[in-house]
Amino acid sequence: MKALEGVRVLDMTHVQSGPSATQVLAWLGADVVKLEAPTGDITRQQLRDLPDVDSLYFTMLNCNKRSITLNMKSERGKEIFTELVRSADVLVENFGPGAVDRMGFSWERLQELNPRLIYASIKGFGQGRYAKFKAYEVIAQAMGGSMSTTGFEEGPPLATGAQIGDSGTGIHAVAGILAALYQREQSGRGQRVQVAMQHAVLNLCRVKLRDQQRLAHGPLREYPNKTFGDEVPRSGNASGGGQPGWAVRCAPGGPNDYIYVIVQPVGWKPIANIIGRPELAEDPEWATPEARLSKLDKMFQLIEEWTIRHDKWTVLDRLNAENIPCGPILSTKELVEDESLQDEGIVVKVEHPTRGEFVTVGSPLQLSDSPVDVRTPPLLGEHNQEIYGELGVSADELAELKTNGVI
Repeated sequence: MKALEGVRVLDMTHVQSGPSATQVLAWLGADVVKLEAPTGDITRQQLRDLPDVDSLYFTMLNCNKRSITLNMKSERGKEIFTELVRSADVLVENFGPGAVDRMGFSWERLQELNPRLIYASIKGFGQGRYAKFKAYEVIAQAMGGSMSTTGFEEGPPLATGAQIGDSGTGIHAVAGILAALYQREQSGRGQRVQVAMQHAVLNLCRVKLRDQQRLAHGPLREYPNKTFGDEVPRSGNASGGGQPGWAVRCAPGGPNDYIYVIVQPVGWKPIANIIGRPELAEDPEWATPEARLSKLDKMFQLIEEWTIRHDKWTVLDRLNAENIPCGPILSTKELVEDESLQDEGIVVKVEHPTRGEFVTVGSPLQLSDSPVDVRTPPLLGEHNQEIYGELGVSADELAELKTNGVI
């Protein structure tokens, strides 16, 4: 058995934040039924690389699911949806605020139909002043603390390439859904799970709120910034944590020829030896973490004077041989081609019925008794007959529903 085998998820989500959550549930063994309008999830058509084929945007977020189509504006569509709700364990949606209520299915109505239902909503914001604002990935980063603390001191705020607003919120939603499923085992009741993108990003920026409070007691010595105001500054590639780190350049000097190096107290002596400056290990101006804190930029400059003469893989091997924490900056191309990630099942190849083979990210959650086999995402409405048949819809009515635009 898979971990969530027997759990049916009615997936009313679209774009990224919701589909990323329900895909994890599908990986864990839930029967995820993706309910789409007859025109399909908008991302089937967005950012297409091949004409008339579901986009990589869609395929990489909807593996291991089944697809049905339904026009929720039609009366028969609402009747069918009622039956789908009764047979579901979890309903997940990420429509705009109030959209599901306007369809005639408030939380109170859903509870009447299925008291055991877990109803998960992903929204841009909580119930405060921002509640009705539209949210996108980078807006969530902007309003959740990420952008103000990302970038270099003299530069503008920057977005991160990691989708912490969308997929980061999706993972938070998964945690809430799993907790609600567990509590249902004790209480017998479903409940509502609500996650806001702004809140999830803020949670991921927790350490920056830590540093905001530390500012009240003086400058943040672990940051390379020379001046501090009353807000946590942007600090480039500095870790800002207990152990200083920085991305230093490597040969031959391309855009991703860098390695991130962290200098622990025990690591300074071996680093000094590696870079050809063994005397710095005993020099009182450099020997202790306290002495180095005031000149972190100069410390990493010394390291870079050595790394720039070697490629990042050579540097990785030399530093790891001395147990020095470091990691090369891996490009998207390098990640796709990484044999180790392929062997671990994190970069996987999937065969698609119309696109052919594509590469996607496998499940980062690895359970010993619930292995994940990544399966191709569904074509639009691929499982209409299968799932609606379970509800007692005959083949003749199915054909009529299609003709009338209900499915």
